Amino acid sequence: MLLCLFLFGGLLCSFGLLVYNNPVPFQSPSFWPVVERRITAIVTMAIAALCQSLATVAFHSVTNNRIITPSLLGFDALYSTIQTSMIFFFGAGALIGFTGTGAFLTQVAIMLVMSLLLYGWLLSGKYANLQLMLLIGIILGTGLNSLSTFMRRMLAPSEFDILQARLFGSVTNADAAYFPIVIPVVIVVSVLLLLSANRLNVIALGKDVATSFGVNHRRSIIYILVLISLLMSMSTALIGPLTFFGFLVATLSYQVASTYDHKYVLPMAFSIGFLVLTSAYFFMYHIFNAPSVVSVIIELFGGMIFLAVLLRKRSL
Repeated sequence: MLLCLFLFGGLLCSFGLLVYNNPVPFQSPSFWPVVERRITAIVTMAIAALCQSLATVAFHSVTNNRIITPSLLGFDALYSTIQTSMIFFFGAGALIGFTGTGAFLTQVAIMLVMSLLLYGWLLSGKYANLQLMLLIGIILGTGLNSLSTFMRRMLAPSEFDILQARLFGSVTNADAAYFPIVIPVVIVVSVLLLLSANRLNVIALGKDVATSFGVNHRRSIIYILVLISLLMSMSTALIGPLTFFGFLVATLSYQVASTYDHKYVLPMAFSIGFLVLTSAYFFMYHIFNAPSVVSVIIELFGGMIFLAVLLRKRSL
């Protein structure tokens, strides 16, 4: 019932985004072209909600820790470094022109290759260790953030303004031309994660318990992490970094679903994520007239919940 309620709320907010405050009368021939442009934003929100929610829940189960997020693997930092390097070395014109399918696939490929190298190196060796992989990911992310921050300080104010618009996660960053690539990949990966729900249930019990149940723990973790990397790279390359959105959605889904079974937690996380995005954009666009602060507010609430959970648990 709660799942249906959240989905209905998300669809209702989506309908409001499509038709509410439309400057063109319904009888006008220009009404539907305006609606079609708004549909692009709705589809982008659904993709972001699906990627971020499923990836975060699966990552929590694989790492057996509900505080850390997939962003620790450096996706956000790498995206920021790619964008900053383009404008730092080649100028604002190069960053503005860094669009299209080729640029999108390049960013996805770089993020995916980096994550696969990290897994292959730190999870397949003799001394494979998941905690070491997370530590290396944090160090790489911190280093890339420091590098991109240094380059941003060297930019002209006009270039910095252009870059800053790319570094905030927003549905306005998405291009409908990417959908034929993104949607099939995201759907296939999401279905694979849902089919792995029982495996995630066992993996979440820990390495020893999973092994005693006959699960190849190392191979299963690498398989799930590859799926997580695909979802995170697609989401980040499409709309930009959303550091705490996935954590916010996952934490709410754990409280609402009240179960450890991923067959229920994963769909619940998507429904909550979709409702959060659509309602936030609806109220900020049409009620408060502040569309540019949607991602800031979502990240603010996500960060506050992260701190609350961290202070309550008092440990990672």
